[in-house]
Amino acid sequence: MTGVLSYAVSRLQMLSTSDHSSIVSMNLFVALLLACIVIGHLLEENRWMNESITALIIGVCTGIVILLISGGKSSHLLVFSEDLFFIYLLPPIIFNAGFQVKKKQFFVNFITIVLFGAVGTLISCTIIALGATQFFKKLDIGTLDVGDYLAIGAIFAATDSVCTLQVLNQDETPLLYSLVFGEGVVNDATSVVLFNAIQNFDLTRINSQIAFKFIGNFLYLFATSTLLGVFTGLLSAYIIKKLYFGRHSTDREVALMMLMAYLSYMLAELFYLSGILTVFFCGIVMSHYTWHNVTESSRITTKHTFATLSFVAEIFIFLYVGMDALDIEKWRYVSDSPGTSVAVSSILLALVLIGRAAFIFPLSFLSNLAKKNPHKKISLREQVIIWWAGLMRGAVSMALAYNQFTRAGHTQLRANAIMITSTITVVLVSTVVFGLMTKPLIRFLLPHPKHTTSMTISDPSSPKSFLTPLLETGLDSEADLGLGGHEHDVPRPNSIRALLTTPTRSVHRYWRKFDDAFMRPVFGGRGFVPFVPGSPTERSAPPAQWE
Repeated sequence: MTGVLSYAVSRLQMLSTSDHSSIVSMNLFVALLLACIVIGHLLEENRWMNESITALIIGVCTGIVILLISGGKSSHLLVFSEDLFFIYLLPPIIFNAGFQVKKKQFFVNFITIVLFGAVGTLISCTIIALGATQFFKKLDIGTLDVGDYLAIGAIFAATDSVCTLQVLNQDETPLLYSLVFGEGVVNDATSVVLFNAIQNFDLTRINSQIAFKFIGNFLYLFATSTLLGVFTGLLSAYIIKKLYFGRHSTDREVALMMLMAYLSYMLAELFYLSGILTVFFCGIVMSHYTWHNVTESSRITTKHTFATLSFVAEIFIFLYVGMDALDIEKWRYVSDSPGTSVAVSSILLALVLIGRAAFIFPLSFLSNLAKKNPHKKISLREQVIIWWAGLMRGAVSMALAYNQFTRAGHTQLRANAIMITSTITVVLVSTVVFGLMTKPLIRFLLPHPKHTTSMTISDPSSPKSFLTPLLETGLDSEADLGLGGHEHDVPRPNSIRALLTTPTRSVHRYWRKFDDAFMRPVFGGRGFVPFVPGSPTERSAPPAQWE
């Protein structure tokens, strides 16, 4: 009996010590997050730094301190988990990107964005996978099969949209911001869908039938993920419009929007779809319909809540990546051949540079051929900036690499350890070096950006700031601007040639007619908010004509 009691007490003491260590670790990590925010604010005007780089550097410095204190046993406070990243950290970042996106600017450049984000990612993935296959076999890094090489292509084709967007200014360079932002989100989604498709197929015996099945599965995932996000966003808009929760409780409106957004992501994961695409398009639909169905206080609350969650998640990711870069366990397996690890990292960086250049410049040329207006064409200087700004690799690449080459964040295979450490090196070098040089490069290549017209236009249909461009030319209907304009304000094409030369305005006009006639009366949106006397939304506005 005494032996049983002593054993139980010892176990309780171990659990108590473990819980206390977890609490200490969380306190230190939260303190580091606060330090990142404060230091990032102080360096906000610095032409070289941004918050992603600041968090990375603080993470690396913290990792060095922890490594010294622990006697070389550990360098981080928390254990990295791809589940933590994909289930808790990534959804708020991607949803906020869709929720805050300037829809008109995004869809004006939609064809170019899809070319860069989908077709370009496939090109980059192919080049990186082929290059890795040729060079790594000569280096004798270990056993890697066809699926590993294709996975490497998908891992390093994923750009870091979070860090990229922090070095671009949407007021100064609206076209660049729209293209890089849209490409970054579509690129991340394409990379993850491609990575999942690679894992679900037996690629040891590739033939034409498997190739077509692979492509079909990829397109199916892309389409169904998008439709699921749109459906969830419309469902949230319909529920809030019909029940109008804000009549009694603003908190219920906010909670419903947050939970429906997260539900869309989890449903996509449940059905093995792309949660990134789903939650992104759910955010777009919610900002277009749902956001206008809630009270004014709910609008302000949701806008800042989603932005805050996204901001904290971004800082969390980069802080942890910085600490994980010095994880001694991973480096121990490559310590006997540091030259090989350096060679692999250098090859991957070179392939990233080549793979991105291989689609940015040719696809920009094709995009320019379809544009009649010379002011809307992507200049060579802008192409260079787009190429450079998308070279950074970050948390998505890290999470995919962990998923492919480790189990629970650990590995004991030399080839896998080399790939993990090389991924860490590429992420650090690309984020710090390329990130530091992006702002000076933009100022050098575009010293006087043409943004005078864009600074005076606002987009009331998007919940972010009110100084963001709608269209590159500044043209849009007054109805879209909330100025009470009419349908005839939008110029109609008077010939087939005019339709082909101004497709964006024509498609936009027909979409607006369909949206006003069918979608908004059912799902709500600006101008269709239920009228409740005395509500914050309706104090200064008359009842909507459709209601």
